[in-house]
Amino acid sequence: MRSQTTIVITVAVIVFSMVALASQSRDGKSSSAIPRLPDGRPDLNGVWDHPFVQNMEMDGRDQKGAGPLPFTPEGASIFKSFDAANYDYTGRCLPLGLTRSMNSPMPIQILQTNKDVVFLFEAWNMFHVVPVDGRPHPTDLVPQWNGLSVGHWEGDTLVIETSHFNDKSNLDTIGHPHSDQLRVVQRFMRTDDKHIAYEITINDPKIFTKPWKNVRTFTLRPDWEILEYSCEENNKDFIEGHIK
Repeated sequence: MRSQTTIVITVAVIVFSMVALASQSRDGKSSSAIPRLPDGRPDLNGVWDHPFVQNMEMDGRDQKGAGPLPFTPEGASIFKSFDAANYDYTGRCLPLGLTRSMNSPMPIQILQTNKDVVFLFEAWNMFHVVPVDGRPHPTDLVPQWNGLSVGHWEGDTLVIETSHFNDKSNLDTIGHPHSDQLRVVQRFMRTDDKHIAYEITINDPKIFTKPWKNVRTFTLRPDWEILEYSCEENNKDFIEGHIK
């Protein structure tokens, strides 16, 4: 009887150890520290602080230079001719565009269900709805400022693919351009109870010779709320002639 009890205890210890091991994430942290929804998905809900990325040549985690972007001749020419003082569409209160919204210094609120993930941007009071119910990209939509996004889960990582952009916005504040051939892939991975690891990949064969990416970290701010943002066309930059 004693030997049988010993065997049962030994098996229980082995099983417990295997479960504990399985709960460890790839970076060695316990996945139990990641908040989850009832369906088991990582919980991305909340108001998130994120880096202000004015120049996507720089890595968003530390804003260190990562080298020039791989422009095509056409892309290089468009970027060289950009002059924000002469014209920046955001000065006219036109939409930032998706990547510039993700780059903005203002917080983002994420609302997550098993059907949609919704991004509420304080900047420009913009929202972006991303279906995550398995639907494919439509093929007959008019190009949009923020493109059209659909998402899916790869394990604990939310992957959002966006296309159907117009060519009226820039990727960032300093004016890196894109065309209507832009394709954006974003990855959101909740790494612990306070952070999301974020990666964005840019693919635009008209402007860039190859895809490239930028990474950064979002920080949860439960003490914040997104505020109203009002863009006014009669601002001092217009009045004093800084921008046109």
